[in-house]
Amino acid sequence: MTSKPPIKERFFEDFDEGETFEFGEICLTEKEIIDFAEKYDPQPFHIDPEAAKETIFGGIIASGWHTGCSLMRSLVDNYVSKNSMGSPGVEQIRWPHPVRGGDILRAKVTIVSARRSRSKPDRGILTSKAELFNQEGVLVMEMTSTSFLKSRG
Repeated sequence: MTSKPPIKERFFEDFDEGETFEFGEICLTEKEIIDFAEKYDPQPFHIDPEAAKETIFGGIIASGWHTGCSLMRSLVDNYVSKNSMGSPGVEQIRWPHPVRGGDILRAKVTIVSARRSRSKPDRGILTSKAELFNQEGVLVMEMTSTSFLKSRG
């Protein structure tokens, strides 16, 4: 078995279908949740502790978009290769459980498929599933996305 380069140095050929990566520790404070939501998603259950108590959530929860931005930061810090060529988009995204202030989140990425581009042989196409779990192991976010990655040759 040949050893692979560190994750941030990998080219398309270095990723295998079914391969998984786990990393990161993200902790959002209630203040960060409120600050983000006041700017981008000012719904009462994201910005107003008293109003949030009266909702189905029973308190402040993070905007799904804040959770997604936090996951993206963790992906860039721990997973995205310097050979990344961007992404055409996300096929699926879900927030099955709310994130609350003080939750400690960890990411898991699984390579769902890896194929060389037919039209642009300088790159490969990875489809991956990213999952985010809280400190109790509860899934709080999942998304399936496609990304382009430089090939070696």
